[in-house]
Amino acid sequence: MSLATNYLGLVLKNPLVASSSPLSHTLDSIQRLEDAGASAVVMYSLFEEQITFDSLYVDHYLRSNADSFAESLSYFPEMDQYNVWPDEYLKLIRRAKETVDIPIIGSLNGVSMGGWTNYASLIEDAGADALELNIYYVPTSLEITGREVEDIYVDMLRQVKRAVTIPLSIKLSPFFSSVANMSKRLTDHGANGLVLFNRFYQPDLDLENLEVAPRLVLSNSNELRLPLRWVAILYGRILADLAITTGIHTRDDVLKGLMAGAKVTMMASELLQNGLRRVKEILREIEQWMDEHEYASVAQMIGSMSQQHCTEPAAFERANYMKTLDSFQPIN
Repeated sequence: MSLATNYLGLVLKNPLVASSSPLSHTLDSIQRLEDAGASAVVMYSLFEEQITFDSLYVDHYLRSNADSFAESLSYFPEMDQYNVWPDEYLKLIRRAKETVDIPIIGSLNGVSMGGWTNYASLIEDAGADALELNIYYVPTSLEITGREVEDIYVDMLRQVKRAVTIPLSIKLSPFFSSVANMSKRLTDHGANGLVLFNRFYQPDLDLENLEVAPRLVLSNSNELRLPLRWVAILYGRILADLAITTGIHTRDDVLKGLMAGAKVTMMASELLQNGLRRVKEILREIEQWMDEHEYASVAQMIGSMSQQHCTEPAAFERANYMKTLDSFQPIN
């Protein structure tokens, strides 16, 4: 029985990848992820704001107008304490590559060209096997169009693609008006993989102090349904490897992701909540399920329940919406 899969040209021993999280903040944690059975590690993101901190006037995307810019800086953490500095980030990648045998995937989080294009090249030089672009942009302007937002993503991908030779994946947002077309555009411009979906953290309101408050809410398995649908729709229609990174908590979540068409499933919240032991437990449960259902390999199941191979393709589209609503029976 083979759990092996291929993602971004990398041969992985199984489809469970540790997604970008604090678990990759230290060399010890990365080693423990490998020991737990993770097939690869996506590094904790290096933020554009860290790279450009020396001049801290990052770029016009971080401010709605000049008067509010100074106030907006109060929402940023102390940069000298936040995460790791760019040079330390590169050192961590080098040390990880010298210490572990599993692939190390770098992660850049930003929205402008700036210095992070240069850091993409430095991450490659540090030994990263691939790079994930985690683009976080909230278009609040009333003037910017959807096409212009899409162009920001495409232009950034093209710039980074010119700077590196390692495989590139894009951590995609679910908020495009046409996810399918955007996925095709990114693939056409060189994305080797698409990671669905970027789970943006939303601000909350503190009613006692009358302040905007950041609150971290970890994912749950119910959140799998959105990326599951789009992976199933995109599988076989675009020339990019697909990964699911939202809502992966159990054996069934992994199996569903693979059958929809994902090459790998990425996990963070489950490991943060219940410990790294969950990797081995889930892998063991996958093997048991495969044995019971006579699957010889993970490759055999990838895409087997995608829209392309589904007996009811409409289940992924509007017809399923109507059927679901009709199936609900309210309590009298």
